[in-house]
Formats: sequence, structure tokens, C-alpha cells
Amino acid sequence: MRITDIAIERLRELIVSGVFPPGARLPPETELAQQLGISRGSMREAVRALTHAQMLSVRRGDGTYVTDLQPEELLRGIGFAAQLARNDTVLDVIEVRRLLEPAATALAALRMSDEALDTLRTHLEAMRRTAGDPESFVEHDAAFHNCIAESTGNMWLAAVLRGLADPTIRSRRLRVASQEDVSQLTLRQHEDIFNALLEHDPALAEATALAHVHSTQRGLRAILDESAGPARPHP
Repeated sequence: MRITDIAIERLRELIVSGVFPPGARLPPETELAQQLGISRGSMREAVRALTHAQMLSVRRGDGTYVTDLQPEELLRGIGFAAQLARNDTVLDVIEVRRLLEPAATALAALRMSDEALDTLRTHLEAMRRTAGDPESFVEHDAAFHNCIAESTGNMWLAAVLRGLADPTIRSRRLRVASQEDVSQLTLRQHEDIFNALLEHDPALAEATALAHVHSTQRGLRAILDESAGPARPHP
């Protein structure tokens, strides 16, 4: 293992174990390097790596601090990586959503508050108004799903789903704009999901969410197959 990798592991262990809790200021570079038994250069590399991982934050002229270690920050890399998805790899992202989103919707049905239901209703009404505007329509579509993810009460799950949703937005706009009646189909599916959540019925919520993601997956595959030539093998 490289010296830098050892430095990263040692510093990460200090954070994970609580020696340096969220919000803590790290000791000066020289002192910390001596404490871990590594060079200052290796320490700088470790700090840089953990800064990219959102575990540390370097404040110029002030020092290096442990972040709040919230899922939204720690899992930001998922969104960055997923945004690199192109063409058929977008379908791989959708496959992951198909595994996670129905289960998340079922969980949300058990925990959904009246306030969250009102938020969903607002986005649903906005989707009805903007059915002819793909950009606005998909914006409210994404917000609808984000609200459901957040209503699970599991911020790790919500952060993962939010990161996976972002790279599909461009393709979803294209689908709404290019495929006839997609906006109305999507709207009906969202209404089904909303009604299941309104009834706090987890089994129905899971089924309606699965039907919606499956429909989205098929629609995006059709667009990508048409633009890319020979189709990829279908699962």
C-alpha cells in the first residue's frame, strides 16, 4: 500500500472513530503528520483526498475542519459519477433506480406527512399546467420524486436516489418532447403514485412506482436505440 493510502486510512479512521468529530478543527499540518507518523507531503495528499470525499473542508487562512458528514455531502460523488452516463449507460442508472425507487416509495407511504403530501400535490398540479413545456414538466417530475425520497426519513437513501435522478433528466426531457402522449402517461402514473401515498398503502405505492420506472426505462431505451443504431441486449 502506498504511503499516501496509509495516510488516508489513518486520517479517515480518526474521523470515523470520533477522535475528530463533525465540525472539529484538525491540528496543524506538522503536528498531525507527526501524530500519524507520516510526512507532511503525505499528509497534504490525505487531506486533499478526504476533501474531495467531502469528509474535510479546508478554510483558507483558518484551518482544516471535519465536515458535518451528512449523506447529502458524502454521497455527492454518486451524482458526479452518474452525470457522466452517456447513451446506453443511462439505462444502467435507470436499472439501479428500478431496484431502489419502488422500495423507497413503499417506505414513504408509511412515513409520508400531510405536509409532504401537500408538496406532492403542488408538483402534480404544476405538471398538469406544464405538460406542453418539457423543461418545466420534468423539473416538477424530479421534484415530485425527490419529495418522496425525502419522506422515507432515510437521508442516505434520499441522497442516493437524488444523485441517480440527475443524469436522466436530459433524456427524460427528450422523451417528453419527442414521444407522443408521454407527458399524459407520466402524469397518470404520478397520479397513481400520489393516490397510493395518500392512502398510505405501501404495497400499492411500490407497485405504482415500479410501473412508472419500468415505463420510463422502456421509453428511454426506445429513444437511445433509435439514435444509436443496433439495440443493446434487453434485460
